[in-house]
Amino acid sequence: MSGIVTGDAVVLGLQPAKLPSRALALVIDLVVVWTVYLLVSIGLAVATASLDEAAVTAMSIASFLLVLVGGPIAVETLSHGRSLGKLACGLRVVRDDGGPIRFRHALVRGAMGVVEVLLTFGVIACIASLVSERGRRIGDVFAGTLVVRERVPAARGPMGPPPPPPWLVGRFAGLDLSGVPDTLWLAIRQYLTRMRQLDPAVSWSMAQRLAVDLADRTGTPAPVGVPPAAYLAAVVNERQARDARRAFAASSSADAAADLDPGPATQTAVPFDRPGTGPGPARRPAVQPPQAEPPADVRPPAPSGGFAPPA
Repeated sequence: MSGIVTGDAVVLGLQPAKLPSRALALVIDLVVVWTVYLLVSIGLAVATASLDEAAVTAMSIASFLLVLVGGPIAVETLSHGRSLGKLACGLRVVRDDGGPIRFRHALVRGAMGVVEVLLTFGVIACIASLVSERGRRIGDVFAGTLVVRERVPAARGPMGPPPPPPWLVGRFAGLDLSGVPDTLWLAIRQYLTRMRQLDPAVSWSMAQRLAVDLADRTGTPAPVGVPPAAYLAAVVNERQARDARRAFAASSSADAAADLDPGPATQTAVPFDRPGTGPGPARRPAVQPPQAEPPADVRPPAPSGGFAPPA
């Protein structure tokens, strides 16, 4: 793998620097350091002109150690792994676990850099970087550090589960997914989203475990010859397709119901006029109470002194 992997087999998103970028950063650092060293040497030569030869030699050795060795160590310690050359090339020195370096890491790198960079003009460092899988020189191996790229191009495309192989699309249309809990769906989606960032062996093991759990919930084992990751991607794609069909059907039903419902009935106001006034607000006509009819057996009283009809 080309990235930094933690103990949980998860890539931290940092990419090891390649030899050309590291070489360019080293050249920039060497130009700066040697320029400072020459200026310091000229100043010491002028200042120690009256001293004897032993004192001049001692001052020269001290300036060499302080500027060419101590200078890079101090810069990497204070800047947490970013020297001037690494800053220009977008590089940084980090620990193997991706954390920032400390003084002991910078000290080991600087001490080994005297041999593999200064005394051999970088030949040993270039050979070690070419042999190493992650481009580390000998100082990085002993210090437990790594030079990584900080300016990494952003990944393009939507972040989500990858699509299944075309030959698996629609193959699980009859699969019963009602017994799969949401927690398992979430675990499968997280795995599919980050499976390219996992170690291949760990990724295969996780895919197999999730495929077994999914087969137990659905009651149908994975087809023979289908990779676990492809099986998981195909089942997730089938679930998304079903959810999309249900959402489309629900929206279509709602639209049809809205077209058929005319809404609340409206009442037409009937204006009325009064003498000397204009049209007023609509009023409901008064309802007359029903009149009670007399009972059928009630007969009218007989007229006095006249003919009485027969009973």
